[in-house]
Amino acid sequence: MTTGRYAFPPDPEAGFRPAPHAPSGLFPSGPPSRPTYREPHPVTGVGVAVGAVVATAWLVLFGLLGRSVSGYAWWTLLAGGLAWLAALLLVRSGDRGAATGIAIVTAGGWSIAAAIVAVRWASIGDWPLW
Repeated sequence: MTTGRYAFPPDPEAGFRPAPHAPSGLFPSGPPSRPTYREPHPVTGVGVAVGAVVATAWLVLFGLLGRSVSGYAWWTLLAGGLAWLAALLLVRSGDRGAATGIAIVTAGGWSIAAAIVAVRWASIGDWPLW
């Protein structure tokens, strides 16, 4: 058990002084030295999920309008462009999490469309978008 005292008395001739008590900083004693800034529209997981679900539905609905590979690809490009415009508006003045979900799903949808076009191009030997 410790009592907070020295195990031996310090020698007064040696000039020994105990260290001054310095605060740990765990409990600040005054206002912060710098201002703290918080993001007005923080990104949340719920916002990202909602944006992803809405963008998925949007791309599927537009993709169903195409009756061929080229139609599917063009409709997906159009839907993705409109979705990205909506994401830009959300980044500027809305929910940045939803904009993130929209951007991620749109990039995935464009990748799927590009893969489908590439497979068709490789299988028939003719560029399917013209």
